[in-house]
Amino acid sequence: MIKLYYFSLCPFARIARMILEEKRIEYELVSEKYWQRNIELAKVNPAYELPVIVGDNFAIADINAVIEYLDEQYPQMPMFYKTSLEKAEQRRIIGWYNRKFYYEVTRYIINERVIRFFERRGYPDTKIIRSAKANFEYHFDYLAYLLNKRPWLAGEKFSVCDIVAACQLSVLDYLGEVAWSDEHVKNWYSIIKSKPSFRKILSETIVGFAPPEHYTQLDF
Repeated sequence: MIKLYYFSLCPFARIARMILEEKRIEYELVSEKYWQRNIELAKVNPAYELPVIVGDNFAIADINAVIEYLDEQYPQMPMFYKTSLEKAEQRRIIGWYNRKFYYEVTRYIINERVIRFFERRGYPDTKIIRSAKANFEYHFDYLAYLLNKRPWLAGEKFSVCDIVAACQLSVLDYLGEVAWSDEHVKNWYSIIKSKPSFRKILSETIVGFAPPEHYTQLDF
């Protein structure tokens, strides 16, 4: 059975878990506070980053590598479209959310609001939080733009792109940082919320943080 090294509010770990759920792959969760740089995590990923999936004779780190491996090794419920152009657009969107969105928004919110709390380093830096929120407005507008053109982020069908974006948003939504101001985005996210694979993730809570009431509700 696959082991998934995981932290509940790590968006990348959520992505890996949702793909495992969508493909109905059996797995076991191993909880890790990755910023503590535990030796057990270093054994499977010296970069101390999540997620890591571990099998009988392998350990795979880096969310993009995990996505590609799971989709190739377990072809049921394929995560990518068929043509090269379609896949190129999907990888562009994955890169947008796993790099640009994460490093301009999610990372700052997690570092300031969650990791500071667990490390008892005082209150969040309000300047950093304000900057991340300003960045989020730009990203939310781009998400709305895409979903006003397409039923799903990459095209006509649900795909890994929707998982990646929804998991990034879900972490921010847990912390009350998302104003759902666009109906296309709300409708898209509501559909993803209804998926059993996502509802299992949304059902989790972490000590010290209570999500807003709408967090698990399908109709906000």
